[in-house]
Amino acid sequence: MQANIKWLDDPRIFSVNQIKAHSDHQFYRNYDEWQRNNSSFQQSLNGRWQFNFFNNPQQLPDKLLLTGREIKNTTSILVPSEIELQGYAQNQYTNDRYPWEGKIYRRPAYILDKNDTQENSFSQGKDNTIGYYLKHFDLNPTLQNKNIRIRFEGVERAFYVFLNNHFIGYAEDSFTPSEFDLSQYIKNKNNLLTVVVFKHSTASWLEDQDMFRFLGIFRNVELLATESTHLEDLDLRPKLNHDNQSGLLAAHLSFIGKKDGFIHIYVKDHNGKSLFDQQYSIENQLNIDNIPFKSVHPWSNHDPYLYQLFIEVYSSNSTLLELIPYQFGFRRIEINDQHVVLLNGKRLIINGVNRHEWDAERGRAITLDDMKQDIKSFQKNNINAVRTCHYPDQIPWYYMCDQSGIYVMAENNMETHGTWQQADYNVPGSSPEWLDAVIDRARNNYETLKNHTSILFWSLGNESYAGEDIAKMNEFYKSHDKSRLTHYEGVSWTPQYRSRISDIESRMYLPPKQVEDYLKNNPDKPFVECEYMHDMGNSCGGMGDYIKLLDQYPQYLGGFIWDYIDQALTVTDKISGQKVLRYGGDFDDHHADNEFSGDGLMFANRTEKPAMQEVRYYYGLHK
Repeated sequence: MQANIKWLDDPRIFSVNQIKAHSDHQFYRNYDEWQRNNSSFQQSLNGRWQFNFFNNPQQLPDKLLLTGREIKNTTSILVPSEIELQGYAQNQYTNDRYPWEGKIYRRPAYILDKNDTQENSFSQGKDNTIGYYLKHFDLNPTLQNKNIRIRFEGVERAFYVFLNNHFIGYAEDSFTPSEFDLSQYIKNKNNLLTVVVFKHSTASWLEDQDMFRFLGIFRNVELLATESTHLEDLDLRPKLNHDNQSGLLAAHLSFIGKKDGFIHIYVKDHNGKSLFDQQYSIENQLNIDNIPFKSVHPWSNHDPYLYQLFIEVYSSNSTLLELIPYQFGFRRIEINDQHVVLLNGKRLIINGVNRHEWDAERGRAITLDDMKQDIKSFQKNNINAVRTCHYPDQIPWYYMCDQSGIYVMAENNMETHGTWQQADYNVPGSSPEWLDAVIDRARNNYETLKNHTSILFWSLGNESYAGEDIAKMNEFYKSHDKSRLTHYEGVSWTPQYRSRISDIESRMYLPPKQVEDYLKNNPDKPFVECEYMHDMGNSCGGMGDYIKLLDQYPQYLGGFIWDYIDQALTVTDKISGQKVLRYGGDFDDHHADNEFSGDGLMFANRTEKPAMQEVRYYYGLHK
């Protein structure tokens, strides 16, 4: 198969040769590697790559795209990073308008006219900047003679992958991992990896989030080796019984490769006491149901108790092939007959924030240290919940939330408010041509993150109106996961879908009086403010009017403040020579939504704003 630049124009093509999404479990050769957190099955490709930048597809010769061949006169770029922040392209911040509005006329394919394919809309787009990445590498000895795949944890926005001049695959969905099998073409020495990244494709219509619009490989890239038998997917289903003292554990395991070995599964508590210990023969699909636990310690924000699972995969001659550790907790979320959300039988209160991934120096290419600082800030300021606005975060964040007891609303990578808020059409609406891409984003989100105890809600996306496509996304989650609730605010615009979308009534910035009007009129759904207390400038006053509703109406969950951290960038002021923070519109980025990117409780350098004192006090009333 050859790469085709026309895929950029077609919403029906969003993935080519991509490995199916699966659980985010780590795997190691033995216990020593696990304790050192250093898997010999993994090889990082982070670091300096050769690089060339093209302003548009017209500057990119077809032979480069079709073969991924090496080019001369390259510069160097750091991976992961944002191309714009490396000096190659224009920074731009915009909220709901698409970056091309007022400059290039575009309409989404098939939405206004079922025969309108919008051919060449992006494949010949004069604004469609391109990052051409090249990486020479040798395969580490510990990965040689094994099946090899590559994992891109985050690439904005559409990219083609080549190895040694062979086309490997294509992917969109910027914020979930993309994996491809390299085994057919990889060598032990002198490999050439080529990644061609386009800023725009039909995926751009689905990724209209309120943020700086970046391009490039902004999360980790690594090679992964798999043994002759490999655990491809792990689906854990811990269940806390209604006595809140006992539980059941189900585990569904999917293997690839040889099936002539066996596995050893055991579970330990905090003290290392063995609670379960059993061997099983390996099958393609191994389902272990209803393992009883007579006495369990429930997981919550106040007590984030996790159990340690180990899965040892053995060959037929009893050689340990791989070790899979995973921590999980027992908890139960439900809505009772009075339409109150309960966690482990007790009313759930959300003291939440919306959180973009952001760093003042690196943009969205944040580090583990950034995440650790945010967790400490949450705990200091009585923040117990986070909405991953408006895309899946880096995987380590969910592990940190599990361990710290932070409740997570895990949001799909979808926002399209620049269509229906600024025009008279809607993406994805009820379009069959966009449905598969929408469901794929739900599948990526769910399959990758399904084992995280901290995730209480699946959020279908943000500000994308509602139609049949989002209704079917809700159906996807409900058919795959009955242990969590679904959330989507946008259905408030289309009440005819209200019975099919979202377990919770969700609004943005609804004044306290209107929240109370809903709550005192026999509500049929619990209520959450998925965004409230918009923290721009000297704001966050009057928070007490929302908080007092928690004492009056048990159907009220609370909400998620917009938002946690400013999107601003550190630059050196030309006059003073001092490091300063700059916002949208400060980079000759017009059109732009200017200082609207600065509405966090934290400055972009992770310094608290005065408003955080208000949050710490009021959230402390319902810890």
